[in-house]
Amino acid sequence: MYNRPQLIQLFHQRALKFGDFTLASGKKSTYYLDGKQISLYSQGLRLVSHGLLDLLSDIPFHAIGGMTIGADPIVGGVLVAAAERNIELDGFLVRKEPKDHGTQRYIEGPVRPGTNVVVIDDVVTTGGSALQAVDRIVEFGCNVICVVGIVDRKEGGGANFAARQLPFRSLLTIEDFGIVPPVPSAD
Repeated sequence: MYNRPQLIQLFHQRALKFGDFTLASGKKSTYYLDGKQISLYSQGLRLVSHGLLDLLSDIPFHAIGGMTIGADPIVGGVLVAAAERNIELDGFLVRKEPKDHGTQRYIEGPVRPGTNVVVIDDVVTTGGSALQAVDRIVEFGCNVICVVGIVDRKEGGGANFAARQLPFRSLLTIEDFGIVPPVPSAD
């Protein structure tokens, strides 16, 4: 069900753009990976969802989630793929701000404190968005077992996760697109 070369081809066709960009991390880049062009496309979401389940097959987790809005389609896709494989799995979404009505929570979904969870992000640069989701879900009472990305830009995210003792995996890295990651600066 997961076809890695096909996913790489889809990124080339739909999501990889060259030019001058400012990333969410504030870093400047000569290329941009628009992960939503993959996760909001039927074939892309199918490949990603099954790829993530394969990548996480040895991880004992019971829920997957991440920061809304980027994680929304990925979480939904993984849940459907899990159901197709007869795997019980819950999803959750992490809000940037708590709801101002109802439960007034940061976390949405059926996840409960004590649950082993995986945090997902589409494109990982420094890992800031995923770490924000980690902080919120840990504050809620869950155990983050792993952080996973669709693409690792290899610009510090892995090191930032390691500094927090968070295992990290990704389906692809920027090197899969023939792009050499920048050499880390010696600040």
